[in-house]
Amino acid sequence: MEVCYQLPVLPLDRPVPKHVLSRRGAISFSSSSSLFGAPDPRQLSQRRGAISYDSSDQTALYIRMLGDVRVRRQVGFEPEPRSSQPYLCIDFRTLHTCLGTLSGSAHSAPERRVHRLLSFQRYLHSSRLPQQIPLHLLDEDYTGQAKCMLDKVGSWNFDIFLFDKLTNGNSLITLTFHLLNQYGLVELFQLDMVKLWRFLVMVQEDYHGHNPYHNGVHAADVTQAMYCYMREPALSKYLTSCDLLIGLLAAVTHDLGHPGVNQPFLIKTDHYLATLYKNTSVLENHHWKSAVGLLRETELFSHLPPEDSLNMERQLGSLILATDISRQNEYLSRFRTHLDQEDLCLSHAHHRHFILQMALKCADICNPCRPWELSKQWSEKVTEEFFHQGDIEKKHNLEVSPLCDRDTNTVGNIQIDFMSYVVEPLFSEWARFSDTRLSQTMLGHLGLNKASWGSLKQEQQQQASGKEEPAEPGPSGAGARQAGTPGRAPSDPHVIATATGESSPKDVPQGNGES
Repeated sequence: MEVCYQLPVLPLDRPVPKHVLSRRGAISFSSSSSLFGAPDPRQLSQRRGAISYDSSDQTALYIRMLGDVRVRRQVGFEPEPRSSQPYLCIDFRTLHTCLGTLSGSAHSAPERRVHRLLSFQRYLHSSRLPQQIPLHLLDEDYTGQAKCMLDKVGSWNFDIFLFDKLTNGNSLITLTFHLLNQYGLVELFQLDMVKLWRFLVMVQEDYHGHNPYHNGVHAADVTQAMYCYMREPALSKYLTSCDLLIGLLAAVTHDLGHPGVNQPFLIKTDHYLATLYKNTSVLENHHWKSAVGLLRETELFSHLPPEDSLNMERQLGSLILATDISRQNEYLSRFRTHLDQEDLCLSHAHHRHFILQMALKCADICNPCRPWELSKQWSEKVTEEFFHQGDIEKKHNLEVSPLCDRDTNTVGNIQIDFMSYVVEPLFSEWARFSDTRLSQTMLGHLGLNKASWGSLKQEQQQQASGKEEPAEPGPSGAGARQAGTPGRAPSDPHVIATATGESSPKDVPQGNGES
């Protein structure tokens, strides 16, 4: 026998889930069973699966028979790595290319096989929950440490990397379930647990885990930040249950299916997404439509009136589209005008929705406002994703996008400029709207992190030059010569705009450079 998947530890006095026992060829036996010493164990090898119950260790394991093999009674082996099956290794980013080559027939055999594999993958990942499971059992399956972390999910120091490890890479599913339950949204909207589970599993699987930054952990981090913002007194007392549900779902799906490259890359490579969305908010439209597709595929809102379901989809899209960095100046100017005129009335639905848009924008780029230990990890991950795109552009003889050349840019340079021209202006205005301890904490971390990157940058310059004294500050220093394009300092907002998907340098707000 060979282990293909390890179920959670189950005491023998707990009923075995029906979805396990109903598997094709499932059988049960104990460690003392005569089957272990049966003269003809080949009868077992013809079955597709089995359940082994060992009374000595009180565990239940799902095992797979592979030919004429001996039954293994040991436990403690490592489960098979996720997505190791051959039919789970489909690259969704290049799938359209594969299908595009099948122009001979609209329903050719290779194309049908690809679609069958995709359908089977979806079924495999979305059918691991029993058809009937009480709501409270979800919390019982959490490990002790992960459950303790969830008790402090509203803390700004929440370590999403540690939480992802404790949940075995399921941080997005676990966190979202917890928050929906905490707000009572599952019961309030009468969401079917099986459909909700399938939806979240599909969402997590559609985030490309090989992306250094835009993956499921980033989505979980944004969701946790969104939860913190929705708890702010200036906003929480006005939010309706629908606002809470849409706000959380938007955070969960805001980067769904991100390919790991920015919009300019998709446009200059004539990617089908750029053509489909006419070079306008390409990634954001893709995230929104992917989320709507999963909602409809799982029929999560099928029990609601059609007009309510469509309205939720539209509000979800409005929130996700607001994360387009090319519209940063548009939203920030409108936000600043409302604050200057003091005309925000959150009892009005459209004003509440606008504040949710600003909250999601803040959550999406809040990494520089986290504690240094967390912020540094995110900075390195997003920069590595930039550099990976630059490597692809070099490999295919394309013009390397600004800030994507690992030979002429550093993490510190990129982060300092991003903090100065994108993050500081946005969070300064958010602090005007919600002048709380959280807002001041975020601005404090932002200033400290910016200073830390400046110190690291200075140390790197000293090591490169071999001198003891610090490098001369100002645009004539060594750091200013490291730019994505010749003759342009990295602090030029146009460089930041192009690297993050901006369409024009005027769309990037000018920061005051202060913390």
